[in-house]
Amino acid sequence: MVKIGLEIHGYLQTKEKLFCRCKAERHTKKENINICPVCTGQPGCKPMLPNEEAIKKIIQIALMLNCSINTIEKNKKIIWQRKHYDWPDLPKGYQDTCSGAYSVPLGETGKFENIGIREVHLEEDPAAWNPETGCIDYNRSGLPLVEIVTEPDFKSEIEVENWLNTLILTLSYINAIDKNAGLKADVNVSTGGERVEIKNLTSIDSIKKAVLYEIERQSKENVSRETRRFDEKTGKTVLMRTKEQAEDYRFIPDPDLPVVKISENEVLKIKSKLPETPMEKLDKLVKKFALDKKEAGILTKNLELVEFYEKVCEKINPRFALPWVTIELLRVLNWNKKTLNEVEINPEHFIELLEQVQKGNITELKAKQILNDFLPKSFSVKSKLKEFETISDTKEIEKICEQVIKNNPRAVQDYKEGQKEAFNYLVGEVMKASKRKADFKTAKMMLEKKLK
Repeated sequence: MVKIGLEIHGYLQTKEKLFCRCKAERHTKKENINICPVCTGQPGCKPMLPNEEAIKKIIQIALMLNCSINTIEKNKKIIWQRKHYDWPDLPKGYQDTCSGAYSVPLGETGKFENIGIREVHLEEDPAAWNPETGCIDYNRSGLPLVEIVTEPDFKSEIEVENWLNTLILTLSYINAIDKNAGLKADVNVSTGGERVEIKNLTSIDSIKKAVLYEIERQSKENVSRETRRFDEKTGKTVLMRTKEQAEDYRFIPDPDLPVVKISENEVLKIKSKLPETPMEKLDKLVKKFALDKKEAGILTKNLELVEFYEKVCEKINPRFALPWVTIELLRVLNWNKKTLNEVEINPEHFIELLEQVQKGNITELKAKQILNDFLPKSFSVKSKLKEFETISDTKEIEKICEQVIKNNPRAVQDYKEGQKEAFNYLVGEVMKASKRKADFKTAKMMLEKKLK
């Protein structure tokens, strides 16, 4: 029987490191610029109090995963442990973590998408060691990490892949994880005998391939408890070492760090501000706005987008608003390489634009052009309505059609010879000449009449 469990690490979205005031920048071009005596483990240096922002982020994550939060009211002490191991990227000779022997995790016994969550805890990241050069970059040393440990409830690599995608999407709703840094996972696989741990997998694709290979390998070989790594080039797992036991890390409480004290009131306050999960949003969109799951899924991939859509639907028909948000708005954002939270688009301005389209005061083509101008900051369409208003006057459209026919004799000849594409081209020229303000149906009808 296949059993798969995950130990997932992610960088928390904080401004500072865990035990010092150095910047928590994960993508620096220069080495060793965000460092101090604390995060480089200089002799005699003591850690500062743990980053409060990081602790709040951990609580948010644990709550989103339906974990029980250990508070002072439950008489459980969350103690920092020193996890010892000898590696060049660990300047102190140990890692400070809220896990390990005799430890109490911040969150435990949760359930997310039918997978048990054993614990959610906080720890610091080691530095980055380059084994080829022997150099160490301490910019990463001391960054706050979340570790999510699941129960061995997965039965296949497909289950793991789908679950991880849902997890990443859910955590993006609370902006808890640095999405640009990605996730790192250790994967435990057993097909009935000893379990094998595969270390430091940095993509969902690698996790999927490693799990699939390990299941096949264990079905053919006698397996001992060991730690392996995944070789991307060969697609195989390779032995690193026999598996460490908890006692190998010599866990001891860190005398330099205080007990983490969290009150029940603090937890309730954080819980009250949590957004709905993507799954809850999806069900709500399907029921409230009569969208199908595929349409709703496009919206729920981004919290800002789905909340924007919900605000627009307070005044605009949901079915009419849908393509304007999922197609046109995303088109403009993608073209400018921006996300919705990086620009200032007022939902009221967006509603004004759609209302004018519905009333026929602005053509759809003109509205799309106006939407292009909503970045980086939107504006009231009503205040510029005269500039954007649809041209419905047949005489004015007739003049534009006559001028387009005069300026494009080749296209006119092609049309008369039976080329339908030529007519579409001429219609486009009429819309261009009218600055996309001509009523499309009137323009098409008038142009056809003039060509005949």
